[in-house]
Amino acid sequence: MVEYNTIVIGSGIAGMSACIYLRRAGIKTLVIEGDVIGGQLNKISMIENYPGYVEVSGSDLMMNIFNQVSSYDTDYLYESVNRVDLDKRVVFTDSGKYRYKYLVIATGRRNRLLGLDKEEEFIGKGISFCASCDGNLYKNRDVVVVGGANSAVSEALYLAGICKRVYLVYRKGELRGEDILCKRLSSKDNVEVIYNSNVVKYITDNEVVKGVELDSGKVINCECVFLAIGYIPNGELFDVDKKDGYIIVDNNFMTSVRDVYACGDIVYKNVYQLSTAVGDAVNVASAIIRDNGVRE
Repeated sequence: MVEYNTIVIGSGIAGMSACIYLRRAGIKTLVIEGDVIGGQLNKISMIENYPGYVEVSGSDLMMNIFNQVSSYDTDYLYESVNRVDLDKRVVFTDSGKYRYKYLVIATGRRNRLLGLDKEEEFIGKGISFCASCDGNLYKNRDVVVVGGANSAVSEALYLAGICKRVYLVYRKGELRGEDILCKRLSSKDNVEVIYNSNVVKYITDNEVVKGVELDSGKVINCECVFLAIGYIPNGELFDVDKKDGYIIVDNNFMTSVRDVYACGDIVYKNVYQLSTAVGDAVNVASAIIRDNGVRE
């Protein structure tokens, strides 16, 4: 059984940021990633709100971070985690068992999809989950937002300021967003809310989304569909305290199990942004570094 001081599960911006600090402190660290390095960063076409960059693609930012982590001679394991024994401090993958002293959970969350045919294939090709990230790509064009809670209303408000027309499609007869947000939305001349409707099909052309079909038979031509129907946290493997599936942490980002930490979008918190994920990771790494008696 291979032993590490710290195992980081997940290689999104939170996991990689924690690793940078840990490796700089000389702490033996293993990063385990079952998908692709960078996580959700790979699905963001353009980022314009991350300090230090006027604009940068998610994949480019991911590669910069990956190169920085790699420069510290970090160990990687490209496999899915099958099981974690928090009592014995062992992570199980297909290739074997890995023992840790500290565990960092940075598995993030995944966007909830509509469940339509070939939907995942069109993410980044006319399907987006972030108006502030991708909205400017569709300036002066028609777009669709799906959802009816605060996130969907906020996305529609943002897009109304840059897009030609915004269609907000919601499956119920009344929006669930805050009253002040809904009032702002109703004042927008270029926003049309379509109630009691569901998107049942993506209309595509040349491998990009060009519109949607509703269950009423109505077709809406658009350049992008922004899905704002919630998230699913990737925390099923971890037997720690949670709320709504998100992991609860203390001020040092330790979970209910000693020496098991969590950071990034898997954590139950108020703000989910790249910069807050990095902040979480710095807190986690600093706590582990202090516990190892290493001077920062």
